[in-house]
Amino acid sequence: MQPEIMKNVDVLLIANFSLIFGMAGLFWPEKFRPIFDVLMFPWPATSRMVRANSIAAIALSFLLFLMLMARF
Repeated sequence: MQPEIMKNVDVLLIANFSLIFGMAGLFWPEKFRPIFDVLMFPWPATSRMVRANSIAAIALSFLLFLMLMARF
């Protein structure tokens, strides 16, 4: 029988990567701007958009963490 935490490894990884990229986008938006130029092609990428996406990624990470805590 697997431990309960091993059943949720995919959610844990998504939450961790969301938190990592969210924090990196807040600290270094100029390094993420070229990536957003490709991802958001018709619209020009701005530091404001990169920061907004970073905040949303951190919020997603927090919600996934709350979902995991609710399961336990």
